[in-house]
Amino acid sequence: MTPAVAVIVVNFNTGDETVGCIASALHDLGAVTSEVIVVDNASSDGSAQLFGGDSAITLIANDTNRGFGTAVNQAAKVTTAPLLWILNPDCRVLPGAYRALLDTLERHSECAIAAPQLLNADGSVQASARGEPDAWTGLFGRHGLLTKFFPASTAARRNLPAADLVASGVDSAEVPWVMGAAMLVRREPFDRVGRFDERYFLYWEDADLCRRLRTAGCTTRYVPRARVKHPGGTSAKTASRLAIRAFHESAYRYYATHVVRSAGNPLRVFAKVALGLRARWRMRGARS
Repeated sequence: MTPAVAVIVVNFNTGDETVGCIASALHDLGAVTSEVIVVDNASSDGSAQLFGGDSAITLIANDTNRGFGTAVNQAAKVTTAPLLWILNPDCRVLPGAYRALLDTLERHSECAIAAPQLLNADGSVQASARGEPDAWTGLFGRHGLLTKFFPASTAARRNLPAADLVASGVDSAEVPWVMGAAMLVRREPFDRVGRFDERYFLYWEDADLCRRLRTAGCTTRYVPRARVKHPGGTSAKTASRLAIRAFHESAYRYYATHVVRSAGNPLRVFAKVALGLRARWRMRGARS
């Protein structure tokens, strides 16, 4: 029987976290027919062994770390489920989240991705709903320098609307993109646009996917009443230099693909240089 939903988790040295994530997702799903797919990206801590012997879990064990988007695509190819419940290992699904996301998809036929409100470790609203990336995102994004000093500025709130949407009491809202840490995805449009772009090793593949879906006539919706705890960065902490480098390379790829397409444009050249310098500065003292 075809499951109603496939729970997909990409594991990289996060075995215990992944176990907890799966347990919380299955508890929330209850009687919903589902399957669980874990893609292990060549973990070095032996955590893949936690899933290889579990008949209830399909394990895809990669010989190398193939990145987040590629791993999710691998999982999508081995399931026929019409919905993909993509979760980061450190996510903990709170009761009612799946039903709220499913209700949103059912009420909005054009919606390809429904994403929950993510909560930081202290219970505050995580900035997981995002505005359209542009030249100002580097300064007013989630980790932008000016966001730290001017968090209530118009630019910061446009780039990071999650807290305002939660405060407004809205049932759901269309947004340009959402973090890929937790999203319920219709597989038909996901497959139609070519799934995740595998040129993105880590980070920004979610923004790219949402943008390509929007171009195809689909929407992404943020659903505050669906809640998932997400401290964030668990996998990245095990290889922080790799994560920092991947973030900046992916940011430039998105900028060059969707914002400034001309290779000779001075803004594109500036972005490449600035992101390269920022990456080198961030990597000082970071773990290898």
